Amino acid sequence: MGHAYTTVAGDVLTRWHRQRGEKVWYLTGTDEHGQKIMRTAEANDVTPQAWCDKLVEEAWKPLWEHLNIANDDFIRTTQKRHTDRVQEFVQDLYDKDEIYKGGYEGPYCVGCEEFKLPGDLVEAEDGTKLCAVHKRPVEILKEENYFFKLSAYGPKLLEFYEANPGFIQPESARNEVVNFVKQGLEDLSISRSTFDWGIPVPWDEKHVIYVWIDALLNYATAVGYNENPAKFEETFPADVHLIGKDILRFHAVIWPAMLMAQGLPVPGRVAANGWLMVGGEKMSKSNLTGIKPQDLTSHFGVDAYRWYFLRAIAFGQDGSFSWEDFTARYTSELANDYGNLASRVAAMVGKYFGGELPASAADGDAEKAVQDGLAKAVATADLKIGEELDFQAGILAIFDFVKQVNGYITEQEPWKVAKTAFGDAADATGSEEGRARLATILYTAAESLRAVAVLLNPIMPETSQALWDSLGAEASLGALAAQPVQDAAAWGRLPAGATVTKGAVLFPRLEEPKKD
Repeated sequence: MGHAYTTVAGDVLTRWHRQRGEKVWYLTGTDEHGQKIMRTAEANDVTPQAWCDKLVEEAWKPLWEHLNIANDDFIRTTQKRHTDRVQEFVQDLYDKDEIYKGGYEGPYCVGCEEFKLPGDLVEAEDGTKLCAVHKRPVEILKEENYFFKLSAYGPKLLEFYEANPGFIQPESARNEVVNFVKQGLEDLSISRSTFDWGIPVPWDEKHVIYVWIDALLNYATAVGYNENPAKFEETFPADVHLIGKDILRFHAVIWPAMLMAQGLPVPGRVAANGWLMVGGEKMSKSNLTGIKPQDLTSHFGVDAYRWYFLRAIAFGQDGSFSWEDFTARYTSELANDYGNLASRVAAMVGKYFGGELPASAADGDAEKAVQDGLAKAVATADLKIGEELDFQAGILAIFDFVKQVNGYITEQEPWKVAKTAFGDAADATGSEEGRARLATILYTAAESLRAVAVLLNPIMPETSQALWDSLGAEASLGALAAQPVQDAAAWGRLPAGATVTKGAVLFPRLEEPKKD
């Protein structure tokens, strides 16, 4: 669930910028080396490579496809395009005297693949030292390793953080990293000699490269480091790394220091999302609070899943999940506010105008208020999602507009206007003025939905496409994904005469919700 949360956020950001007309390159993948993978493979009586192959082909890739993740590449750290370049990178650091041989002894968490500092540990009731993340005992490891001179980069990192205050998001994460670096950095063990599942150190094959040095370099190897200079120059470094907060130090301390040592540019931003909590604890398989994304998508649908976590939890903060909360938000916001609006508008255009979108007559104050509300929603959503990575605020802005359109329809009462437009059973004459007013109300509602489909497409692509089809928009406006989000408020795009049909309900009523 945690990986899916981060990956969906990256996908929404990717789709949003693509709909701005920008060139975007979105990378996902798997880091496959290290002691944790090796032990899990042994427990399953297969080789580490076979275990990784199984996870990628049967779990990760099918999940990303299921969740409509539009990534450009999926890199595996066991691929030759990665392993060869990692060896070259590390060899280069060694040749520059940035790496030396030494010994180390300390507490190690296999789950985190990380040596722990005293402040990173918690104590069990019996006094056993536990990893604060996994709540499992740490192991005391003593081995001869190669070390990267990380300590030398503390001042450079602090100077960089000060000059680039937006490099780490949210501010709480930035403060944590700055305080950590200010305490003084220790040199980093970058090799292991007690197991062999990893990329061999090129000058000493008794050692394998530490999994995090290996894993971080995927951001460079996937875009042609030491292999395709043109692609590397065009794509590297990343504008944004979206990560879980438990791997913040690797991305905000070790990774930029490695790049500084090589004279390479550092990423634009590192944005750390919080933990998904269940019953006050981090959601995880190890403490039996894990929930598979498919458990939720089978009940709520893929689009609702993509929407819910970004809507319910401020990106960067921890957030609690419950079936009850998801059900309540789905019913109130997706089914009642949004889905019902789409159904009502299509039904009224069908009933009163034979499914042909009428032309709007003169816009009054009520229509101008809707247009102003849309302009505000577009500006806010574009800023919050596209720039600030505040997905929650962006989604709320869009749904505030949906509520405004619902309010507009309630106030304008098109079903009553229809009686003056077409008469009733006793008097079927009707009036031109009534028909013009009804046409304006329904055009305003349909054009509002056109904009909503554009704005929600990066978040909920399947239902947005269904709405786009229902509005008959593609015939005149083209593909939904080609509609610029920043221009969604340009009024009057949907032409009169468009064929509006009432398709399937966007968000069906839920069956009895599952229990926690």
